[in-house]
Amino acid sequence: MMVVSTVLSVMAYDYPPEKLAVYLSDDGGSELTFYALTQAAIFSKHWLPYCRNYKIEPRSPVAYFKSASRPSNTKHDQDYTNIKKLFEEMEDRIENVMNNGRVPDELRLEHEGFTEWDSFTSPKDHAAVVQILLDQNEDAEGHSLPKLVYLAREKRPDHFHNFKAGAMNALIRISSKISNGPIILNVDCDMYSNNSDTVRDALCFFMDEEKGHEIAFVQYPQCFENVTKNEVYGGSMRVLREVDFHGLDGNGGPLYVGTGCFHRRDILLGKSFDGESRIDWKMENDHKETQENTTEELKNLASCTYEIDTEWGKEMGLKYGCPVEDVITGLSIHCRGWKSVFYNPKREAFLGVSATTLDQTLVQHKRWSEGDLLILLSKYSPAWYGLGKVTSGWFLPFAYIIVSITAFDYLEFLRCGGTTKGWWNDRRIWVYKRTSSYLFALIDTILGSDLSFVISSKVMDNDVQARYEKEMMEFGVSSPLTTTVATISMLNLVCFVGVVMKSMLMDKVTRGGYYETMAVHVVLCGVLVALNMPLYWALFVRKDKGKIPDSVTVKAVFHALFISTVFFFL
Repeated sequence: MMVVSTVLSVMAYDYPPEKLAVYLSDDGGSELTFYALTQAAIFSKHWLPYCRNYKIEPRSPVAYFKSASRPSNTKHDQDYTNIKKLFEEMEDRIENVMNNGRVPDELRLEHEGFTEWDSFTSPKDHAAVVQILLDQNEDAEGHSLPKLVYLAREKRPDHFHNFKAGAMNALIRISSKISNGPIILNVDCDMYSNNSDTVRDALCFFMDEEKGHEIAFVQYPQCFENVTKNEVYGGSMRVLREVDFHGLDGNGGPLYVGTGCFHRRDILLGKSFDGESRIDWKMENDHKETQENTTEELKNLASCTYEIDTEWGKEMGLKYGCPVEDVITGLSIHCRGWKSVFYNPKREAFLGVSATTLDQTLVQHKRWSEGDLLILLSKYSPAWYGLGKVTSGWFLPFAYIIVSITAFDYLEFLRCGGTTKGWWNDRRIWVYKRTSSYLFALIDTILGSDLSFVISSKVMDNDVQARYEKEMMEFGVSSPLTTTVATISMLNLVCFVGVVMKSMLMDKVTRGGYYETMAVHVVLCGVLVALNMPLYWALFVRKDKGKIPDSVTVKAVFHALFISTVFFFL
């Protein structure tokens, strides 16, 4: 239903529907997802007229029915009741099929596309599936509907598929034959459209008479609807969204962050800036072919072998070989002379789901940092591409830097709408990411390990949801990342307790000299212990399923005591 609502939200943009084409990339090739999309196509014939007639926001059905109150107008209230009933019936049909685990034979007869799964092997071994569900169709009031296309590119065990970048490149090729629009919007399945004017807003930048020809992409911020008041996992990207990305407009523009981004198609295909490059908005698209002639062509474009001995993933499309394919693609576009724009409207353009457990947060940042390290070593590295070197030998004292940066960071966080507790939680996650996610990413990068694209789960059960809403940190999995965080936190506690006990055994004069030389160390260790209080609570007090597993507790305590003992004797 998350996928269905995201699809419907972008189909319902306040923009001529005959100029819109929506493509769903289902990299798992699931007949269940295809069934859900067929139901979305049917429901769209009623949903789009309702959105158009009553100018509702947001246009994601799940989000709308969750937040909207019953209309006071009698006609609107009746239509609201009818559309909500249709939505709930669709939801029940999809959930019944999901619970069944397969699409029943009688439902498979409803669409010829289900025959594609007759020879389906597995999510990692299957032929390409391309199905056009809506094309020149009309809604319940006789207005045009956007095109709606389902794609599952071919997957074979002996062909590396290049993760999200490979899926995006297949979409670029497929869409060039079906709609060939000059502008491409890329949205993740969990980032629904929250503002129906977003397309028009983005086009204002591309169509600007003075600067539009310089712009390669327009990036909207990632905003999340499920972030708690005090941001227990520091997942709001608040300062990045409100400060940092705005500042990048003075340096060629923001990074491409993988979702909520409008691209010029020709630039994604490798075009370099020449000062005269403008979009021909009146160009005639060459996709007016009969579907009978293009079905096999489309499947060929999504095959495993199509990209062999081509420039796809190198000079064309999204870049391969990096876990953060979006960032390196955006940097390569900037390196070809193009600029980008960051637009952060008052009403969020897209709303998504942030990580709801510590493990999800750490795994996600491990992947991001692996990619960032690879970019640092690449030819697109900001460390040397187009930048000078620092020549001044004068630096402010370290203490001044720490205090001033921390104070500035705190004030910046508050200015962007955060809370003091939210900033404190953000500092905790900052420490955890740098002592686990970034550490493991560095090790994997140095050792040249096989970098896998790990997808963070956005689905949680009721217990996890309840704890998340109470801002209780979720530790309930055993992994190298959580074990590392727990071990370092225990080491901080052991060291702090050891310092306090040692000072208590000293006479007054000796204690004064001890604290004089160790003051900074003691304060830093005390701050770390204070930051880690939720973790200690999860180690030794909590009894719910979100506590730190006993196996992790044993490892953390043993490792901390062992390390402390070794250094004590050294």
